[in-house]
Amino acid sequence: MALLASALAAGGLMYYQQVYAYYEEITVAEDRSVQMTLLAYEMPEDILFEDFQGIDADSSPLRYRACFQTPDSHAMLTETYVIVDDAEPRVAPRWFDCFDATEIGEAIEDGSAIVFLGTRNIEYGIDRVVAVMDDGRGFVWHQINECGEVVFDGNPVPENCPPQPQPDAEGDN
Repeated sequence: MALLASALAAGGLMYYQQVYAYYEEITVAEDRSVQMTLLAYEMPEDILFEDFQGIDADSSPLRYRACFQTPDSHAMLTETYVIVDDAEPRVAPRWFDCFDATEIGEAIEDGSAIVFLGTRNIEYGIDRVVAVMDDGRGFVWHQINECGEVVFDGNPVPENCPPQPQPDAEGDN
């Protein structure tokens, strides 16, 4: 019985840590804006948005998720911002119910959502991407980019990638 109780307690603790413990809700003031990378300058620019909801966690750069609404049309967005072809939305905790990765993925596949580059290398090897559905709902998440895939596998930095940041004297990046 003690072994079973310990296993259940450990399982419950692990579940809580994965789904609730490390996430924090973020506000627009903390996140500053929703941005997409301009085609013309390859620099991120603020877009119009409202109804922002977001979560993030210090435990992983991939835990960022956000939802918002934008009045901007697909036509305007595709003429102005960099499109990302290989984006796959990451599953969010069930309690963050504005972000449904399955619905977003299906919308990307059927063309009713377009994914744009938000900010390249928001953290080394991690890009912020922004999907916008044709009804104006928008979703943001982080994903590993091509440089991150190589470096995180322990291989040297490819020539077409920026140099990997070196830890400072205190061991931080």
